[in-house]
Amino acid sequence: MKKRKKCFILIGIILFLIILALVLFFLNKQSTNQKALATTKSLVTLQREYEKDFKTEGYTIDDPNVILDPYHISPLTALVLFETEEEVTPTVTIEGKDDLTTYTHTFEASKIHQLPIYGLYPDQENEVRIKYEENGETIEKTITIQTDPLPDDFILPTSVTAEKDSLNNDLYFFTPSSKGYTCAYDVNGDVRWYLTNYALWDNARLENGHMLISTERLINSPYYMTGLYEIDLLGKIYVEYSLPGGYHHDYDELPNGNLLVASDNFDSGAGTVEDYVVELDRKTGNIVKTFDIKDVLPMDEGKSENWSEYDWFHNNSVWYDEKTNSITLSGRHQDAVINIDYDTKKLNWILGDPTNWSEEYQKYFFTPVGDNFEWQWSQHAAMITPEGYVFLFDNGNNKSKIESDYVKAEDSYSRGVMYKIDTDNMTIEQVWEYGKERGSEFYSPYISDVDYLGENHYIVHSGGIVYVDGKNSNQPAGLGGADRLVSDTVELLDDEAIFEIILPTNNYRVEKLSLYQEGETFQTGKAKRLGTLGKTKVTKQKIGPILGAKVIDETYESHNISWTKEEDRLVFTGQFLRETDINVILYKDLSSKIYNVPISKRPYTALCLDIFTEEENENGIVVTKYINQEGLSGNYSIYLEIDGTIYNTGEYITF
Repeated sequence: MKKRKKCFILIGIILFLIILALVLFFLNKQSTNQKALATTKSLVTLQREYEKDFKTEGYTIDDPNVILDPYHISPLTALVLFETEEEVTPTVTIEGKDDLTTYTHTFEASKIHQLPIYGLYPDQENEVRIKYEENGETIEKTITIQTDPLPDDFILPTSVTAEKDSLNNDLYFFTPSSKGYTCAYDVNGDVRWYLTNYALWDNARLENGHMLISTERLINSPYYMTGLYEIDLLGKIYVEYSLPGGYHHDYDELPNGNLLVASDNFDSGAGTVEDYVVELDRKTGNIVKTFDIKDVLPMDEGKSENWSEYDWFHNNSVWYDEKTNSITLSGRHQDAVINIDYDTKKLNWILGDPTNWSEEYQKYFFTPVGDNFEWQWSQHAAMITPEGYVFLFDNGNNKSKIESDYVKAEDSYSRGVMYKIDTDNMTIEQVWEYGKERGSEFYSPYISDVDYLGENHYIVHSGGIVYVDGKNSNQPAGLGGADRLVSDTVELLDDEAIFEIILPTNNYRVEKLSLYQEGETFQTGKAKRLGTLGKTKVTKQKIGPILGAKVIDETYESHNISWTKEEDRLVFTGQFLRETDINVILYKDLSSKIYNVPISKRPYTALCLDIFTEEENENGIVVTKYINQEGLSGNYSIYLEIDGTIYNTGEYITF
């Protein structure tokens, strides 16, 4: 009996091995019939390839290596490379039309020179002077750099007014909300810098001289980006920060160097957006602190016209104040600026009209004092000034929480406004404003910005002026449409407008920045990639082979389906009717990971950017599903299930 039992066991093992071999043969045959999905190279990868051409050896000041747009995303920049026998400190001058548009910068001493050239004019031969002392002799060389014309769809000013005696040669850096590019204009209104990749939201400069911009990749519709790039004006990426909840609207650099970022918590189960802030460790990319605004405020109080359960707060700015160790946030959909203790995460105060807020929260509101006081409505860009004032852009939507008292758009106005607050006595006084006197021509129902340049020196940017049928609109251009867009930016010194630039588009924000930053250094080398996009939630898993899958046919192709392999994720796009049941299936070793693709259009009430839209027509809605690499490893065959029918795409992806 024992021998027979051993024989049965041995036969069983042999049969198992035969079956396993057949399964592995089937899987191998299946994969050989498929082709690998090609990987789209990231900007970080491409820049390493570009840097292979950044040679200095053999080049001199008389015959330098000049590379226009070295990273292929910043066309009005160049890199001048050469070597000298002695260590010298080159001074570069980029000739402008006048003194205020001519830029000079002195670089650190070296024998090997990689000189970033910023501020070239488009479509012309630019003169660039390089000067230094070597062996007691003054060496001066003028090189000519020819640039390409601006793209056909570039937005140029319709009006520029400049009191040049009151201005310096800083540039005005804009980020777009609709058509346009992230770009910089000088005091003459000439374009002196722009990026060709989508760089959205804020564009401020960090303490180290680099700029921080959004990545060009979406993590979720309509405008939540995967994270942030730390770049210089050449477009060189030094660090890419990725966040599981992505990035939108605003960030702030903390005194410890970390980043405070407006993000989302898509995995919370709450089904809300723009009510989450994170602190990102600059060294590791890890999230070290979170602020969930749902833990601070009630979601259903103080509603503005644009309130929705999905986007109840709509945080559009983040500001840390070191003096009070607090953060200030701007909730457009509650007409409320709030301040939170950074350590305890407790609510300190609420700035706004207390109408329609419960008795429990009335103690957090201020009582107005003084003359000519007005509350703010649907505000943006709230900050705390060095004087301790609250400075913000008051969009002015409706000017009431009571519908019967709403002010029409054509009778409204927007303004930059500054409030003095007394947190001991909970009083508030309006101490400065600009824009009310401009009336409806300055009315921007969404986006916009204010900047503090110094005492009595400010920028007020009404970036979202919208006209429909010749009248002011109360809706963002991406929601209500538009037949005319205007962006009006004013720089004020001692209450006098010293600069104004008007553009026929909508722009999110404006920063006034120098072209070169003292202490900034250019370096080649591999960019750091910090943080993570997180693990994409699997809807369900199945064990066993996929049987009866169809090959691609006309029905499949009618949905305009595309698959893109990025370096850290799979991107699926297609167009479907709302009721369609769609699942992406990744199949490996008799196991299927199934990811459902929701087919719905979000109830957007504040589409701050209309660059990305969820298109819908008689063929349905264009939808996208992102499946992140984290948690996946190896080769996965790609299948798509449409209303119960499974298609074999004939492709596989390698993570």
